[in-house]
This record gives sequence, structure tokens and C-alpha cells, in this order.
Amino acid sequence: MAKVVLWGSLKKAAGGKTELDLDVSDVRELLAELGERYPKLGPQLDAGVSVSIDGTMVRDNLFVAIEPGSEVY
Repeated sequence: MAKVVLWGSLKKAAGGKTELDLDVSDVRELLAELGERYPKLGPQLDAGVSVSIDGTMVRDNLFVAIEPGSEVY
């Protein structure tokens, strides 16, 4: 499981949730899971969001692996 931290407008669209533990294998799966759990996130996810995995920014690559225990912002 990865620790996923939501902040700003993402937190608001997720009903105030700030931290989630998700079993996802890559960025694509992460975004799909967030959109499924929190449909109000859909427009923001579709427009594009920044993703950081263990302190490294991920840009334009939905297939970057997310390892168990990773921190994702």
C-alpha cells in the first residue's frame, strides 16, 4: 500500500480526506482509483495534476511504478 496525501482543491473534492492508503502499482492506476472513489475529483484529474512519488516529481508518464510504502503527493 502507498500513502497518498491530498491537499488543496483535491482535498476539498475528496470530501476533506487528506490521507489514503491505496494499493496501486503505477500513476495511471492511482488516478483511476482516485476518480472512482471520489467522482468530484474527475474534472481536476482529467485536467492534469502534479504527482510526486517519494519526493520525485512525475511528469507525463502514467506508467511510473508506485512501490508499496511509497509516499505519493
